[in-house]
Amino acid sequence: MSKAGISLDIPGFGLRHISKLLTDYTGTLSCGGRLTVGVRESLNKIAESLEIHVITADTFGFAQQELRGLPLNFFLLTGEHQDVLKREYGERLGLEHCVVFGNGNNDRLLLKAAKQSGGIAIAVDNGEGCATDALLNSHIFIVGAVNALGLLLEPKACKATLRF
Repeated sequence: MSKAGISLDIPGFGLRHISKLLTDYTGTLSCGGRLTVGVRESLNKIAESLEIHVITADTFGFAQQELRGLPLNFFLLTGEHQDVLKREYGERLGLEHCVVFGNGNNDRLLLKAAKQSGGIAIAVDNGEGCATDALLNSHIFIVGAVNALGLLLEPKACKATLRF
């Protein structure tokens, strides 16, 4: 079943139709491997409009357990070149219709590709820091997973940040 998505017409930035959220887990939706308070509720609400994809190396090993029961697609990364694997996953989804969240060096190529493809790239510090390369390859930097998800629940906030 196709979801309605979110349309954003941002002065000086352009029209974006977002149908998917593609997000990292560790340090982006979680802190210390545990889902941040309020994120579960926000993801459930966002899932009414957007298809959600979580792609992670799961540093702490809790992601699947913490995300259990949420309406999302989960992909666990293994091996090397995780930055390339994340970008390729996003490209298969169609980054021009994605909002992408990440905080680490292994998110930088995905954020950059989303930004260049016409999607929206958001660097999120959820208490574990944000790699400079992730920050430099995003449209927006925001502190806190709940705040980042709030940009999707109230798209006018995203519009206010990105307008020229």
